[in-house]
Amino acid sequence: MANTIHIDVVSAEESIYSGEAEFVVLPGEAGELGIYPRHTPLITRIKPGTVRIQPAGGGDEELIFVAGGILEVQPRVITVLADTAIRGHDLDEAKANEALKKAEEARRSARDKQEIAAVEAEVATLAAQLAAIRKLRQKRG
Repeated sequence: MANTIHIDVVSAEESIYSGEAEFVVLPGEAGELGIYPRHTPLITRIKPGTVRIQPAGGGDEELIFVAGGILEVQPRVITVLADTAIRGHDLDEAKANEALKKAEEARRSARDKQEIAAVEAEVATLAAQLAAIRKLRQKRG
């Protein structure tokens, strides 16, 4: 199909998604990126957030939470190399809220700059994960 682009979303643990898409939207480092077939080649970092994939031929939009990583775009292929990637339907809100609570407690007790930076990054990732969960819940609702 000429008006589609192949997308692979992989994490260190596994391949999360592989298939043809009409378009893809994801959280680039400088803002949200929308990618269509025959996009100009691009390599950039991505930040924590939701990758939204519109599958070829219609169907429900696929949501995947990524905790950062690298994006490579070629005219016919998109590759997302994620630090962590979780399918939308596998996200656990209670678990994410509990982890966020623990991270906020750790932030209050953090002492040096490196520890503070690590905890801040964890808090930002968990906040993005909770936002992805809310977005998914709205789609279903």
